[in-house]
Amino acid sequence: MSHERHIVVIETLNRCAIECSHCAMACLDEEDVKMLRHCIRLDLDCAEVCRTAASLLSRASEHGEHLLKECVEICNACAEECEKHSHMEHCRRCAEECRICAEECSVII
Repeated sequence: MSHERHIVVIETLNRCAIECSHCAMACLDEEDVKMLRHCIRLDLDCAEVCRTAASLLSRASEHGEHLLKECVEICNACAEECEKHSHMEHCRRCAEECRICAEECSVII
């Protein structure tokens, strides 16, 4: 199995991971960081799961597709949390990217 088969989802996973990492760091710069703790945790978890899935898929690992189910779950959870803070641009962008990623991963699983 070649990684080219999954190039779109790999790129989507990487974009999502970048946006989630950015959102977590931007949340840390907000005035009420304590209110954003759950958002930050989900951002970091989502970024990690997406990076790992992208890495496995790019290596054509037989385990890559298995991780996509978790990506869908965590991306949707992260998007839901970020949507609660959509008045912040970084959370709005993160939620959008997470929804796109969950949709793209769902196509494969």
